[in-house]
Amino acid sequence: MVLPMSKAIRYTLLSIRDLAVSFGPFVFLALALLALAYWWLDPNPPKRVTLATGPAQSAYEEFGKRYAKALKLDGITVELIPTEGSAANLQLLREGKVDLGFVQGGTSDYTDVDKGNLESLGSLFLEPLWLFYREDAARKITTTAVLTGLTQLQGMKINTGTPGSGVPSLVNKLLESNRVDPASLKVSSLEQTPATMAFLAADIDAIVFASAPESLMVQMLLQTPGVKLMNFPQSDAYSRRFDFLSATRLPRGVVDLAANIPPDDVRLVGPTTALVSRATTHPALLQLFALAGNALHGGAGWFKRARAYPNIENNELPIAKEAERAIKNGPPLLQRYLSFWMANLVERMWLAMGVILALLLPLSRILPPLYTFRVRSRIFRWYGQLRDIELRITLQNKAALMQELNALESRAEKITVPLSYTDELYALRSNIALVRKKLTRSDTAKDNTLPA
Repeated sequence: MVLPMSKAIRYTLLSIRDLAVSFGPFVFLALALLALAYWWLDPNPPKRVTLATGPAQSAYEEFGKRYAKALKLDGITVELIPTEGSAANLQLLREGKVDLGFVQGGTSDYTDVDKGNLESLGSLFLEPLWLFYREDAARKITTTAVLTGLTQLQGMKINTGTPGSGVPSLVNKLLESNRVDPASLKVSSLEQTPATMAFLAADIDAIVFASAPESLMVQMLLQTPGVKLMNFPQSDAYSRRFDFLSATRLPRGVVDLAANIPPDDVRLVGPTTALVSRATTHPALLQLFALAGNALHGGAGWFKRARAYPNIENNELPIAKEAERAIKNGPPLLQRYLSFWMANLVERMWLAMGVILALLLPLSRILPPLYTFRVRSRIFRWYGQLRDIELRITLQNKAALMQELNALESRAEKITVPLSYTDELYALRSNIALVRKKLTRSDTAKDNTLPA
């Protein structure tokens, strides 16, 4: 016999309700643990991050734009904060006003507090010290109009940049190592653009940058007639004296092969620039910036071979673990096939989900018996009353017991259970019938004892 549709739906809903009541606490516990793990791990990064760059038309500004463009593909907005340069970036990081910033080696002496609050995402590129001087000014010092040492700068008007750029501190260290008194120079602290205009107008004899060759100012001055780039023949000695400096050279003709600029190899020294972040910056953001750095700085350039940068060498701060993994291994496996957000969520939650699964698996084994017990308890709880009626069967209380039994049977007929447990329900009804027969037999026995 096929059940009517209404009854089939009723039994289905009944089963669903029993399952929900039995499994509900387990599901709630699992969801609560997942929510707790999500809150504790904080897997999804903020969608906005601040990056301290540098002055207008500097390499820092240019690289900042490239990072912003790269992270925009993953839905991250990078707000670029223009500054005077490296020293200003470091100060903003210390004050917690930005999340990341470009910081030049040798900019500052780091304290233990800095090393606890700041992390490096690796050295990104070499920033040579570009000391440009006017040929006519150099001719007053030497007949060849070629300067080969910092000691020859005495008496010249030189711009070392704003204190926030970090260059004045670097230049002072180099002058001190050459026993040159800064007071013997006419030093100005103009920003990069006005300083370059004053230099080209002959109001300044020399100008110093510490910048990557991508800087538009650097590329323009390298090709300006009457402007020369100072050669550092002692570049190796400088790199031995200062651990934040590296010796490098500008190869002949690398600026313009056709015009042979520069006409000879130029020896230079310079610090490397690192991308520094606060230790509280979200790990997923650090990973994204490090991966973007691989793409932006991994190619060949004037002062590097392909894949020489980023690297974890010559860093004055601890390397962030996420950055080290990204530099060494590239993007994680999941990010090669999934979107950043999904891959990041899985990567940061899988361990927590494994722990939760290990906790819940033993608990899940009690759910089927619990469900069975819940359904059968609707039936079994009436057996106590049925047993009590059976034990109280006497010749004196037959009518009262029959009323109790009828009431029990009436209630039993209203019990609803899932179809898979109807055998238990029919067993209860059969046992009620057996007790009824016993009552009936006792009544018959009473009749048989009556006198004729």
